[in-house]
Amino acid sequence: MPSSSPSWRSARTLGCEASNRRTFLRSAVAASAFIASGARAQSTWPDRSVKVIVPYPAGGSTDVLARILAERLNNMFGQPFVIENRPGAGGNIGIAAVIGSPPDGYTMGAATVGHFAINQFLYKDMPYDPEKDMIPASMIWELPNVFVVASDHVPATTLAEFIAWAKQKGHVSFGSPGVGTSPHLSGVLFAKRAELDAVHVPFRGAAQTIPAMLSGAVDFAIDNLASYISLIQSGKMRALAVTSAQRWPTLPDVPTMAEAGMKDFVVTSWGLSCCRRQRRAPSSSNCPKRWGKSPPTRICKSGFWWPAPASFPARRSRPLPLPPRNVRCGKTLSRSPA
Repeated sequence: MPSSSPSWRSARTLGCEASNRRTFLRSAVAASAFIASGARAQSTWPDRSVKVIVPYPAGGSTDVLARILAERLNNMFGQPFVIENRPGAGGNIGIAAVIGSPPDGYTMGAATVGHFAINQFLYKDMPYDPEKDMIPASMIWELPNVFVVASDHVPATTLAEFIAWAKQKGHVSFGSPGVGTSPHLSGVLFAKRAELDAVHVPFRGAAQTIPAMLSGAVDFAIDNLASYISLIQSGKMRALAVTSAQRWPTLPDVPTMAEAGMKDFVVTSWGLSCCRRQRRAPSSSNCPKRWGKSPPTRICKSGFWWPAPASFPARRSRPLPLPPRNVRCGKTLSRSPA
């Protein structure tokens, strides 16, 4: 992979770039705390535990990466960063809890692409306004979705073989962590492009999707890579393609969707640290510098790269390969199979 590609830059390089950015907040956590707490002396933060609200169930990609981050922050700041899972409504319940928290710098949220670029277009009544109520302190991670099937139940070893198998079968089902998530929209997009009769089966998270796939109740998923990497490596799941623009470092033998025959199918899921927006926010140049000096190499070694904080505006405004507006989001079961 070319070294100049931004997706594969080292954690050290990204950390240096982040420290030189002055147009955006350069710290995922320290910036959140300083903005939320106003003019408080930042040298004393944190002097107690910090709550990190994950708006999805335990075991999913957001939860997994947030826990890796929390462990890193425990070591950096000498205080517990406690994960609290508050799933529901496409993540809206958890983020609403962040927005409703006291502005003391001790509650932060692990937000995703859904909270800033998807949910406001799918939900009629939103419990928060992403423009007015949330401060995106810093990008934390970005990773692709992966097209996976259960090795014991689906014979296909390539995307083309899966499409042929699905058409011969007549109908297939795909799982996701909920309506409106990127795995849901990815599954709908694939089914429309491949002209398949596919039923969407929403779950509360990957921790429920995975058993359903391993039992044969659900045929495939195009879900966040972090939730499935260990199953792929163990052979229980078979990866047919990734939705990144280039092959993913930890899965070098797995083709991209374009390489597998599905053009214009680049979908990445990204996460960021957010906090409740205050009426007045200090300059990011006053934020503590400890975070930028210690890039999270553990996550990078796991294959989940750590973008520079200034990359958030570009990620948010990047167009997505969504179906035409007159195409409905497919058939969805009213409840997940037992």
